[in-house]
Amino acid sequence: MPDPYWNHNVHHHPAVLAAVPEGCGAALDAGCGDGLLARKLAARAASVTGVDRSPEMIRLARAHAHVPGNVSYLEADYLADGSLPEGAYDFVSAVAVVHHAPFEDAVTRLARLTAPGGRLVIVGLAANRTLLDWLISACGVPAGLLLARRHGGKRGPAGMPMEDVHLSWAQIRRALNRLLPGCRFRRTPLWRYVVVWDRPREGGP
Repeated sequence: MPDPYWNHNVHHHPAVLAAVPEGCGAALDAGCGDGLLARKLAARAASVTGVDRSPEMIRLARAHAHVPGNVSYLEADYLADGSLPEGAYDFVSAVAVVHHAPFEDAVTRLARLTAPGGRLVIVGLAANRTLLDWLISACGVPAGLLLARRHGGKRGPAGMPMEDVHLSWAQIRRALNRLLPGCRFRRTPLWRYVVVWDRPREGGP
């Protein structure tokens, strides 16, 4: 089924889905918005929880006509203690979410929600601070315009929360390497980064 809309975040959904481990049990989509990614995750995990602190976004997610039976939505702040069980999710995704909160708090909480042996995928944004940053970002403009035109323009659900980005690419990469040792980081042409981190198993090396 084609996506109901396209934007720079939806463009990165395939990267998130490709990272879901085989035989995934419980998955969590933090900051799920209208539930589009959570519904896609349903085909790759035994159960999926979409969590968002926006009542309007959760209303849209629950009102969708084709919510798979293994998907549930929770109106809550994933950062709040007790809102979700720590170490309970074999796969955790967060797309364009961590810049809505203090960065280190957000990443640390997502890591704690990930089960030992599980996987965390973050798709995020960063601020251009150097000439090289701006040059790399400029290289993505033609592809961004072409893709937006191909998909009928950049769109998304009404009421989706927006937030400015304050940390630079270098600051984010340094923080991620410290908070998520061994993570794999890559910068994408459409002004996002994708980081994949496998939480070590308890008692493992």
